Amino acid sequence: MLTIVQQIKRNRNDDGTFNHGNYKVVYVAPMKALVAEVVSNLSNRLKDYGVTVRELSGDQSLSGKEIEETQIIVTTPEKWDIITRKSGDRTYTQLVRLLIIDEIHLLHDNRGPVLESIVARTLRQIETTKENIRLVGLSATLPNYEDVALFLRVDLKKGLFKFDRSYRPVPLRQQYIGISVRKPLQRFQLMNDLCYQKVVAGAGKQQVLIFVHSRKETAKTAHAIVETTMANDKLSKFMKEDSASREVLQSQIGLIKNGELRKLLPYGFAIHHAGLARGDREIVEALFGEGHLQVLVSTATLAWGVNLPAYTVIIKGTEVYNPEKGAWMELSPLDVMQMLGRAGRPQYDQSEESIIITGHIELQYYLSLMNEQLPIES
Repeated sequence: MLTIVQQIKRNRNDDGTFNHGNYKVVYVAPMKALVAEVVSNLSNRLKDYGVTVRELSGDQSLSGKEIEETQIIVTTPEKWDIITRKSGDRTYTQLVRLLIIDEIHLLHDNRGPVLESIVARTLRQIETTKENIRLVGLSATLPNYEDVALFLRVDLKKGLFKFDRSYRPVPLRQQYIGISVRKPLQRFQLMNDLCYQKVVAGAGKQQVLIFVHSRKETAKTAHAIVETTMANDKLSKFMKEDSASREVLQSQIGLIKNGELRKLLPYGFAIHHAGLARGDREIVEALFGEGHLQVLVSTATLAWGVNLPAYTVIIKGTEVYNPEKGAWMELSPLDVMQMLGRAGRPQYDQSEESIIITGHIELQYYLSLMNEQLPIES
């Protein structure tokens, strides 16, 4: 944000107005959902400067006139790569003065070559045009940050900034649980029991967000925890008889289309995934954001979409089925970081908690990942 404001102020006239036709800022974010969130955030925070922020992605194209009127373009790596490849699209690039690459540790991902191309093309543009284009790379997990800084041609003494965990607004407690059980049914039950223990420990006080990896599993997991809670006579801990939230939830049940969600709401539980009707998703997001829901079981879509932080975030299992490869794969570091990034509400809590439940064999990998021991390589 500071680099964007600095760029805007460089184009300030003597009378206090701004000449917005002299520059463009490009913000590259890895997912379309994140692009939309950044557009909303920047639009709200920069509206007093008269700055126009627009999305440019596979879902949202811009006309030549719209591009001309836009000062900040928020886009995906693939979209910006295509645009900078086309010589006829130089109107997009010749006014760029600031390029921000969010989640630059994607260099380690299969999308890394796309980011490399964008950076190489920008550096070549700087050399050929002699224009000063500032490159900024952002990452929450970057062990070999000096290597990446050199790749971006950053002055290590002046332009490299590392913020350790002491900069967090509230401390984060991390827990890693390795499971050696291989039989699917027993594994599912054990993971549910672990989730139940964590959920009931903070019942009535702390909101919990549980990430699972299929739409069907959201309802299965939520119902399993509710049933265990009822069997142990702990349900009153989640929703007291005289609770104002009980009335709010009851008032929303008639508006819900999804049958599974209707069954869960009275208990202070809910599910969230892309298969729900948009109205259902918006109701769940509002109820959780206002604190009426205690437990939300969701797919990764919520991690990339609306910012709904919780006191505790649990990743239930780290294997996800990849239909393209026809095999089970481990979650990418980017997905894991995005999910765990939902832990913590600085304005409400003095601490926050993240829990990863994974296979015993994968335990060391996630310990290394979260403790920034896995180097980023292209």
